[in-house]
This record gives sequence, C-alpha cells and structure tokens, in this order.
Amino acid sequence: RCMFIQTQDTPNPNSLKFIPGKEVLESRTMEFSSPAAAFCSPLARQLFRIEGVKSVFFGPDFITVTKESEDLDWNLLKPDIYATIMDFFASGLPVVTEEAPRTDTAPSEDDDEVVLMIKELLDTRIRPTVQEDGGDVIYKGFEDGIVQLKLQGSCTSCPSSIITLKNGIQNMLQFYIPEVEGVEQVVDDDDDVEEEANST
Repeated sequence: RCMFIQTQDTPNPNSLKFIPGKEVLESRTMEFSSPAAAFCSPLARQLFRIEGVKSVFFGPDFITVTKESEDLDWNLLKPDIYATIMDFFASGLPVVTEEAPRTDTAPSEDDDEVVLMIKELLDTRIRPTVQEDGGDVIYKGFEDGIVQLKLQGSCTSCPSSIITLKNGIQNMLQFYIPEVEGVEQVVDDDDDVEEEANST
C-alpha cells in the first residue's frame, strides 16, 4: 500500500508539518523536545535518529518536525523523515505506548467561572488555530488577570510566537473574558517566564 505524506510550511522556518493522511494522536497533542523525552513513543524515537532533528511534535493528524538550525536544508532531511514515517505506519506499532490524557484544560473543582471560560475558549477556538500552524498551546494557570500559557511544536521557537500570543490569543481571551488583562508565555515546566504580553 502506498502512503502519500503531505508537507505544510509553518510560521517557523525551522519547523515543517508532515501530514500522513492517517490519525496520529486522536484528539490530543504531545511534544518531545529531546530523545530522552521520547521514551513513550516509538515513532518519536525513530525520528530523533535522523541527524539534524531537534524536536518532534504530534497533533491529531499531523507530525511537526523542528530542525536544529536554519543552515540545515529541508531537502536533505525530508527523504529520511518521509521514510521513517512511512515505515512506522506500515509496522502497525502504536504511535504512543503510554497513554497520557490531556489534563491542562480538564475542568477542576478549584476552577472558578473565569478559569472555566478560559479553558473552554482555549479548547474550542484557540487550540484548533494554533494546531493549524503545527503547534499547540498548553494552559498553565491564571493569576492576577494574567493567563499563563506554554507554546509547543512549531510555536516553541517561532519568531512570531509572541505576536501570536499578543495579537491572537490575548485579544480573543480579552474579547470574551473582561477579567483577562494579559497573556504570559511560560518557557518550561519551572514556569520561568520569558516574555510577557500584557495589555498596555
């Protein structure tokens, strides 16, 4: 059986979206920023074996691969990535061996009405748009009017990611939820904040 994999550019020149025409991760996303992080995914582990691959991101029906630098030519990387994806799907192995349900926007007993609205907007309006660009956005918290978000996939190192936060996500949240004063990007799990997109 022949498999046709489409590619799609993302706003980040170092990230390319591969669309295998098959389901990758049902209705969720996962990011692997290093080979060590890919322990639960046979496909991610194989992609990391390709020289020049910096990170791998799975969406519901796409795979975003980020290369280590702009000096690397996609034309040299793409054949290996195509072959790896095709061989993997032909093998019948699961994309991820350990299921980890999405928890960042799952309603919690501690959530007030504002937080529930933020989570719903992220799931229904913001996340689908960001996934179109080969990335995802993870809810990290809401404090003193500031929504804390972590960008993943092609958005992680994208030069326009702060613009995405400021113009797209922040404006939409503020339009629907007056309590939101700004959006802040969380860089890693230690919640270090690299950029702040407060409304001025």
